[in-house]
Amino acid sequence: MVVTGKADKRAKLLFVLPNFAGGGAERVALTLLAEIDRQRFAPHLAVLSASGPLRGLVANDVQLHELGEGRLRRALPKLIGLVRHLNPSVVFATQGYLNMALLAARPLLPRETRLALRESNTPSQSLPNRRYARLMAWAYRLLYPRTDLLFCQHRLTEREMRDRFGVPADKIVSLPNPVPLENLRAAAARPRRDAGPGLRFVAAGRLHRQKGFDRLIGSFPALPADCRLTVYGEGPDRAVLEAQISALALQDRVTLAGFSDTLPAALAGADACVIPSRWEGLPNVALEALACGTPVIATPESGGIAELAEAAPEAVTLAGFSENEPTSFIAAMQGCSARQEIGLRSSLLPAAYDATAVRNRFENALLTLVSDARPLHKNVSLGYKRRP
Repeated sequence: MVVTGKADKRAKLLFVLPNFAGGGAERVALTLLAEIDRQRFAPHLAVLSASGPLRGLVANDVQLHELGEGRLRRALPKLIGLVRHLNPSVVFATQGYLNMALLAARPLLPRETRLALRESNTPSQSLPNRRYARLMAWAYRLLYPRTDLLFCQHRLTEREMRDRFGVPADKIVSLPNPVPLENLRAAAARPRRDAGPGLRFVAAGRLHRQKGFDRLIGSFPALPADCRLTVYGEGPDRAVLEAQISALALQDRVTLAGFSDTLPAALAGADACVIPSRWEGLPNVALEALACGTPVIATPESGGIAELAEAAPEAVTLAGFSENEPTSFIAAMQGCSARQEIGLRSSLLPAAYDATAVRNRFENALLTLVSDARPLHKNVSLGYKRRP
């Protein structure tokens, strides 16, 4: 039984998300929020806007605080007010712009509140593709060292945050993306596969240039005519991708399926999950595919995918992509074998990515943080005094 009320000795933990969009960062945060031990932590969730398809993943015992502002510049004063009102032990955020806003606003937050942030991308790959890349890099160097704890998905991000942006090594904690293995495999228990001969590929993610679906679709005519690709997700590039599919006469071979609860079953029925990203942190769909027993083909730019390939070398293939000629990525797709099994295959996911193992690591880091008696950032100053 969870202790509540005046006698509640649990650490108050406030997660912050922009909304319930279907991105990987949101899924990771909501998985951690669902898994966190209620005997140790009192969970709260603040969202700038409660819109998005992942709203149903929030457990009933999580106190939800909707700020009612879709834009951060309007929501930030409300967020600061909420943190001052709740006085949580820890605030956790996982999007870069939210992380930097919280760090910049730190002098206005309670002294006892600590910031445990998560970097969801690989800066060397993501920053050059952002607007104001130099300004963003400067902000990383200025603000990120002031966090109390920084969770990173893989060694490359850890190294960049330490060596390039000056985050002290003792503040960095390795934290893989969590996969709720049992729930995922239950949802994939009846694999789904388009009828007919030929290989079947599944991709998933935001329909955005980052994910590289345009170059995958552009190269798809090089594959045999009976191959099929289904892309799950929504995003700003849907119309562009639809036009590309039409221009290449691929309407019968490539499908943009939108968001769907059937993604686990589709992954389980595919011959491979394909990830043609231009940059990533660590794509959740790769972990979910392995959990469903499906091999993965991914670009080396897909963040922590190299570490995943080390842990599961027989299941993960790294293949480069060239925009102007036949690619090793397409060659890797051509080398796939059609699945023969009718039912769900055995999991290929390394144990370190199971949600229980990740949750334990997350909890232990937070408990160490809140029990640390060292003074809290007395040297932090951005030109104005911290309020009591």
